[in-house]
Amino acid sequence: MNQSRVIFHIDMNSFYASVEMARHPELRGKPLAIAGKVEDRRGIVVTSSYEARAHGVKTTMQVWEARRKCPQLIVKTPDFDLYRKVSRQLFDLLRTYTEKVEKVSVDEGYMDVTALASRHHPVKLAQEIQQQVFHHLQLPSSIGIAPNKFMAKMASDMKKPMGITILRKREMNQTLWPLPVDEMHGVGQKTAEKLKKIGLQTIGDIAHYPKPAFIEQFGKYGEKLHDRANGIDEREVDPQSEHEFKSISQSITLPKDLTEEEEVQPVLRRLAARLERKLKEKKSMSYQLSLSIRYNNWRNVTRVQSVQQPLQTEEEIYQRAIAIFYQHWNGQPIRLLGITVQSLEPMNKATKQLDLFTYEKDAQKEPLYDTLYSLEKKFGPSAIHLGWKEDPRDQK
Repeated sequence: MNQSRVIFHIDMNSFYASVEMARHPELRGKPLAIAGKVEDRRGIVVTSSYEARAHGVKTTMQVWEARRKCPQLIVKTPDFDLYRKVSRQLFDLLRTYTEKVEKVSVDEGYMDVTALASRHHPVKLAQEIQQQVFHHLQLPSSIGIAPNKFMAKMASDMKKPMGITILRKREMNQTLWPLPVDEMHGVGQKTAEKLKKIGLQTIGDIAHYPKPAFIEQFGKYGEKLHDRANGIDEREVDPQSEHEFKSISQSITLPKDLTEEEEVQPVLRRLAARLERKLKEKKSMSYQLSLSIRYNNWRNVTRVQSVQQPLQTEEEIYQRAIAIFYQHWNGQPIRLLGITVQSLEPMNKATKQLDLFTYEKDAQKEPLYDTLYSLEKKFGPSAIHLGWKEDPRDQK
């Protein structure tokens, strides 16, 4: 591995549950679940400890069902502020080894340790980092070691908890190729179904499929997928990627001053709809929202509010924005309105504090949103109208 890059992928094991165990050592070794609405049987499990998983407790399971499978289960409400604080401490620690650290989410990231590997064996270095993380934060982690990001990510998933795994290209036929396509990083449920329909069951099947035909079936995304199945991934570890999309803003200067609440509501709806599309494009969710109001005397007011349950849909953004508006509007005529969503997290990592009804509602809406987004990408925003939709002519 000395003649190529050495990339680590660090994945914290059962992060939320592990943070709670570090805060409450008496929970160590016990079955623990983190769930929204703990007092409500309809609450949904966000994550659980390995001890709980051994009893069949799974993410998105209802609390009553989890307790039926594991009567001794301890259930705690999530503390997302604490989890983000510990995440910052984790990445500060990793940066003491190298500046080439890329944060992917609150509990995982990449390190390019190529320069360090010339002086330290990669496994010894991984062991030291793993031990330092446990010593300073009392958190278990798994580390994948490989010549690129894709293989390092696949490696870190192979041994949990507290595992260290090396993946080499020359060993792919034994380590990666036999795995089912469902276990390949970057392959979602829909893509897996499509792969199986054309007879591709394993990562090796993808690797050996003729590349031009594969690209014809799956487009530009298919080219990346085919390369990665063959151990090719030229992406750099990018320390700036975390900051590229720190926030998304949408605003509108109004053709006439607004003086009534009823006039403000559709404008905020319009901005919320735009932000939903932008968040979907970036596959992100937001933990903070700010509302900007400019009055007709050019005075600006901005109010920021953090949220425990991440925002992504038009309705979620609108409800938060209109609530802030009602709290802070002084009654003066309004010249401009703007909404900014910030503190973004990747959608697959931003965890909702769900109860049964919101979980079921989100699950039902997801295929609809995917379809709408695909149609809008193909035909433009004016092609689709779902109840209230913005007029694209209003977009700036």
